[in-house]
Order: sequence, then C-alpha cells, then structure tokens
Amino acid sequence: MYSALVAGSGTVLTIFAYTRALLELLVARTKSLNVGDGSQAGVEMGPLVTSDHCQRVTGYVEKGVAEGAGPLVDGCQNKPGDGYFLGPTILDRVTPQMTIAREEIFGPVLSVMRVNTLDEAIEMVNRSPFGNATAIFTSSGRSAREYSSRCEVGMVGVNVGVAAPMAFFPFAGWKNSFFGDLHAHGKDAVGFYTEQKVIMSRWF
Repeated sequence: MYSALVAGSGTVLTIFAYTRALLELLVARTKSLNVGDGSQAGVEMGPLVTSDHCQRVTGYVEKGVAEGAGPLVDGCQNKPGDGYFLGPTILDRVTPQMTIAREEIFGPVLSVMRVNTLDEAIEMVNRSPFGNATAIFTSSGRSAREYSSRCEVGMVGVNVGVAAPMAFFPFAGWKNSFFGDLHAHGKDAVGFYTEQKVIMSRWF
C-alpha cells in the first residue's frame, strides 16, 4: 500500500491502491474533528485568521466543486457559529488542471487526486510550481527512497504527516515555495545573522 501526501498547492492527497479504505478512514476522522474556539478544551481546529481569508478559502471550495471535484466532506456546511470558521473539507476526484490543485489555499481543505503508479505520483508532485513539503506513507523501502530522492521539494517525510524538521535543520521549500537565498533554522539561520570575512594571504 502506498499513499503520498503532497503539501504545496493547498494540501493534496495523491493516492493509489486501497483507495476506498483510506478515504473511509479520512472521512470518518475529518467529520469527528471538533471545530471552535481554540482556547476551549477538546477543540481541534480553530478559526481562519481573517474574514477575507475565510471567504477566500470558501471560494476555493466552491470553485473546486464547480470545476468537477466531489465533496466528501463539505466544511462550508459545517461551521460551529459566528466567526471566521470553516469546517475541514475533503474534495475527491481533483485533477491537476483544477484551480484547487494549481494554487495554494492555506485552509482546511484536502484535495484527493488519483494516480496509478509511484512514478505518476512523483511526476505530479514535480509538475507543481510549489515545492514546500511532501510525505509518503508506505511499507516499501524502495518506494520511500525513490520518492525522497526524486521529489523536487525542500522537506520530505516518510510515514510522517507533517515534514517540518527540527530547528537545527533548514526549514523551507523549493521553487515558488521559497523566498530569498537562505532557509530558516539550522546553519542557514546562523549564516543570515553572520557578517563573513575572507582573508587571503601569501607569504614568502
């Protein structure tokens, strides 16, 4: 069983093999998430940052459905009350041509795209103009090595949902997911605050 969680253009789940069982688990867990005031006990997902952003993410969900994606969980219909809340959403049968697959959403939206092989999954990741983080869930060491080495992203996880490294490793993506010339954290972060000096000498 292989499945690849691709983060970059919003959050895209690219899956092959055992699709129905995986989606059933995702849908059940998503529907059980408690959305509300993050300061309250038991709440697992809080509001979006502003009203404008909440409307923007809602617009992406509506556009995804209009372009042919199938809503397995519709967070727009599952809001806990007043505020910038949007329930978690799963959109199935997303294609690379859809807006929700090409643009970064930055909201609680999971887009499910289907491929037949590991090579197709890697090609799909690499076609994206973004390259922040990606992860593969697999019991195959060969697939993990292939995926890790061939995906054009800054952070890769193997059986790790969020491939955000510890602070002593660099943190940043590639391609349009990167700004500047140094990554955050690790040696790059030290380098950013360092004024370097080079002295070249020759003695006779």
